[in-house]
Amino acid sequence: MASELSKRVAVAVVAIPVVLALVYAGGWWLGGLLGGAAVLGVLELYRLAEARGARPFRVAGAVLAAGLVAVATAVPSVGAATPLFWTAILLATLLLGAGAIWARGVDGNPLAAVSITLFGALLLGGTLSYGMFLRYFPLPGVAVGGVAGGTGVALVLFPLVLTWVSDSGAYFGGRALGRRKLIPTVSPGKTVAGAVCGLLATIAAGVLAAWLLTARFGLELSLGEGALGGALISLVAQVGDLAESLLKREARVKDSGRFFPGHGGVFDRVDALLFAIPTAFWFLVVVL
Repeated sequence: MASELSKRVAVAVVAIPVVLALVYAGGWWLGGLLGGAAVLGVLELYRLAEARGARPFRVAGAVLAAGLVAVATAVPSVGAATPLFWTAILLATLLLGAGAIWARGVDGNPLAAVSITLFGALLLGGTLSYGMFLRYFPLPGVAVGGVAGGTGVALVLFPLVLTWVSDSGAYFGGRALGRRKLIPTVSPGKTVAGAVCGLLATIAAGVLAAWLLTARFGLELSLGEGALGGALISLVAQVGDLAESLLKREARVKDSGRFFPGHGGVFDRVDALLFAIPTAFWFLVVVL
């Protein structure tokens, strides 16, 4: 246990400064981080599917996942990027449908192959693209791409930090108070008490985040809106964690991969963020 914990701490000590530096740098530096996470994560998801006999189009799915992040990096505006997103998704759907005729055939489960390929690319690449939209958030009176670096970094950290608080609160609250299992068939280790503790901790963190964003960066975010944002992010982050646990349970594996010693795979590390980052973006669009 001590060895496992030391590995987790060592990875965190190295990874956190790197992530912060790339978020601060923005542009293609951040796009490379998000695109790399999307590609590695989607390949791990495809391995989960392959463990149950599916045969997704690995290369095509990885290219589509990276391509969606690349679009968001080149055009960090939801309104401008949406037509390009839909064009890429439609083209990929048609090409995969046609390619399945020869590459999979009737006996190669073509429906599952095409569906899983598209699902994985959208789940990883589509959601992580919103990290770029947060970094260059469309503040009132500020041109697209003109958001101050510090403000853009703070908005990216908003879902990242709150998701970490939710996960930590659920972990420690569950260990201290957990008795009743939340959904044991999906994730045996999660408890009702842990989920509630994670929610309450993130609500408190959301209030603090609202105060900091208002006092330090001049954004008009009330404490009540911060509490609501914390609650939303905690809920969707926990759902994202459970969703990935469901896929791993079906594949009968503990971790999606071994990319991070002591932490599992990339998909394991970003599962909650896949839900939290887009939720944070649209929440901020509404309240700001």
